[in-house]
Amino acid sequence: MGEGRGGGGGRVEELRAEAQAAKDAAADAFYEMDTAQRDLRITVETITAADDSRQAALAASDFAGFGRRIDHVSQEYIAAVDAHDLDSGALDAGTASRAREELLRVRDELVRARRELERFGRGLEPLAARAASQLARGAPTVERARPALREATGALDAARAAGLSADGPAAALAALGPGLRLLNEGAGRHGVKPTIRRAEDVRRRAEAVAAEARRLPETAAGIGRRLASPRTRAEAITTRAGNVEPGPSELRRRFSAACWQDLQRVPEQAAESVRQAQEVLSRARRAREEQRFAEATALLQEVHALFGRTEEAVSAAGERLRRLEEVAVAPRREIDRTRFVLRDAQRLAMTGRTFPEPRHAGPLDAAAERLERAVTALENGGRNPDYWAFLTETEAVRSMVAAVVEEIRAGR
Repeated sequence: MGEGRGGGGGRVEELRAEAQAAKDAAADAFYEMDTAQRDLRITVETITAADDSRQAALAASDFAGFGRRIDHVSQEYIAAVDAHDLDSGALDAGTASRAREELLRVRDELVRARRELERFGRGLEPLAARAASQLARGAPTVERARPALREATGALDAARAAGLSADGPAAALAALGPGLRLLNEGAGRHGVKPTIRRAEDVRRRAEAVAAEARRLPETAAGIGRRLASPRTRAEAITTRAGNVEPGPSELRRRFSAACWQDLQRVPEQAAESVRQAQEVLSRARRAREEQRFAEATALLQEVHALFGRTEEAVSAAGERLRRLEEVAVAPRREIDRTRFVLRDAQRLAMTGRTFPEPRHAGPLDAAAERLERAVTALENGGRNPDYWAFLTETEAVRSMVAAVVEEIRAGR
């Protein structure tokens, strides 16, 4: 009887050892499967970060399906290990044998799951290679953004060292913070393509900040120079405007009031425009002192626009007086000039035709009649005819004729 118990005890120990070996094999298989899953997860995350194609999305979906299968196998493995205490002194042959069989079955399931993962991973190799290429392209793009940021910071510091507040560039640089934080979190989290786009955007905006900060000293100096020039221009405009008004001179005796009466307000209007310009100029100076350079530049543009309109009005008035003097001396020259234009158009209308087209002849006849009326009015105007009305009419006649000529040439 002692030999039977000893033989039975030896068999139990043999089965315990086999069950332990099966447990160790299952543990190795579990470790290998878990390693394969973690490696594949990194591959899939790399693919989805770099690739937004349908194939990449499908790979992620399939991997999620594998995850559910692996969770199930892992739970079976843990349950099998927890179900059998192979170190227990009460372990009998039947329990040890069942433990061995169950652990071997779980080991086989773990091995099959690992092989499926490896097969799946081999199928992802083209996508993984493409993703690696995308990541390699993205890294330099991100790196180019960093020196641009450093350059912007340096340019901003230099501007401030020159006594400029540089509030605009400083605010623009601060606004890059969120984008920079996302770049630091990496393409693995936010995707390669969005990261590349973000890096390019950060780089461009940082370069713009640096350029603006570097321009600030020259901008400030340029505005200072531009603020000094309007005084001379204002004096010149005022002087020219004062020379426009026909005073108690030969002009007043030679021309009717209709010719020059409206010019009497030109000096007054010019003075008002100059006053307005000087007010705007004062605002521009304050903006320059407070380093609101964009506002100062806009105000200076407004000053120059006021001066420009005033100079045009003064020039137009001076040109009118010049033309009045010319026509008073030789009115026939204006008449002949207009008749020449009219006759030239009439010859063009008759070229290649026996009769002109009515749509051309009508306006030309009307222009000829209008010219004759203007000449008659001038001749009947007495000592002081309305030369300005006459000049206005002859100019209108030439415009009518030019429109007909353009139509004839376009039709041919």
